[in-house]
Amino acid sequence: MNFTVFGLSLTSSWGNGHATLLRGLFRSLSYLGHRVVFFEYDTPYYSAHRDAPSLPFADIHLYRSWDDCAAEVRSSLQHSDVGIVTSYCPHASEATQAIQSAANVFSIFYDMDTPVTLQQLEHGNWPSYLPVEGLGSFDLVLSYTGGRAIEILKSLLKARRVEPLYGWVDPDTYQKTNSRAEYQCDLSYLGTYSADRQLALDTLLIEPARQLPEKRFIIAGAMYPDRAAWPSNVRSFDHVAPPDHASFYSSGTLTLNVTRGAMASMGYCPSGRLFEAAACRAPVMSDWWLGLDSFFTPGKEILIAENSDQAGSILRLDPRELSGIAARARERTLDCHTAEKRARRLLQLIESMPVGSDALRVCGGVS
Repeated sequence: MNFTVFGLSLTSSWGNGHATLLRGLFRSLSYLGHRVVFFEYDTPYYSAHRDAPSLPFADIHLYRSWDDCAAEVRSSLQHSDVGIVTSYCPHASEATQAIQSAANVFSIFYDMDTPVTLQQLEHGNWPSYLPVEGLGSFDLVLSYTGGRAIEILKSLLKARRVEPLYGWVDPDTYQKTNSRAEYQCDLSYLGTYSADRQLALDTLLIEPARQLPEKRFIIAGAMYPDRAAWPSNVRSFDHVAPPDHASFYSSGTLTLNVTRGAMASMGYCPSGRLFEAAACRAPVMSDWWLGLDSFFTPGKEILIAENSDQAGSILRLDPRELSGIAARARERTLDCHTAEKRARRLLQLIESMPVGSDALRVCGGVS
C-alpha cells in the first residue's frame, strides 16, 4: 500500500517524541513492502535541530506554506491507499480536507497524545489539530493510549471506529551496546521537561539523589527550568540524539520511566521510551499507572516505585537481580512491542478492522 502521512516533524527529534516512533514505524512498513510519503512543515525550530534530513524508508516533503505544497499533496494522495493525520500536525485541518477529498483513500487520524488532547478539551481548549466537527469523518481513529480514552474519543469526538496503537521500539536501532563514560550512572532519565510529570521526576530521581549522595544520576532533556536547584550528583544533558539513545540506556545501572499526569490518569499509556530502554536491556524503574501490567510484569520485567523510599530501595538492589529483570523485559519487548509488530497491527486494522481489547495482554494481535 501507499501511505501519505501529515505530522509534526520526522526530520528532527529535538523535543519531539513523535520522530523516533514514526521513523521506526515507517521503516517497518517499508520492510513489509509499503511506501510512505511524509509531509512536514519546515519550521525554524526543527530545521535548526535536524538530525535526519532524509531517510531511506520515507519520502519526506518539507514545505514552507500549505499553498506551496498543495499540488504535491494532491499528487501523492492520488496514488495513495491510506492518508494519515497525526496529532500536533501544524496543518491538520488542510491535511484532513485533502485526504477526505481524495478518491478511494482510507482516512486515519492518529492521536499520539490522546490524554493531552482530552485534557485540553476538558479545560475548554479545542486543539488546533482536531477538526472542528470532531473525528467522525475518519474511517479509523488510532489512539496512543487505551483504557477509558477509547470510549471518550467515541463519545466526545464522535469517532466511529477507535483502536489503540501503542508505542513501540525499533530493535535494529535500540539494542545493548558499549557503555560510554559520559552516560555512566546509577539512575538515568531521558525526557523533555513537562510540568505534569515533574512531580514524579522529583519524587523518583531528585529526592533519591539527595538521600543517596554516593550515587550518580543523569537527566537528559530540553527545557528544564531549575537545573541549578538539583543536587550536585545529578548531571544534565540538553539533548541526547536518537543515534546515542542505545549508548545512553546501555551505560547506566537503572533507567527511569516517568509518565505525564494526563496519560497516567487514563491508563494503558506506555511511552515509547519504556520499550526503547527495555530493548537495550536496561533495567527499568517506573511510576505506576493502570494497565502497566499488561505490557510488563511488575517485579519480574519492570520495577515499580511510588515514592522516594521505594526508589531508594530499588537503587540498592543486587546488580544480578537487575540483570535478570532487564533480560526478561527485553525478551517481552522483542516478542510484543516492536515497530514491526505495530506496523502489522496497523495493516490488520486497515484491512479487517478487528475489535481489540484492553483487558487482554498486549501482545501479537491485540497490540
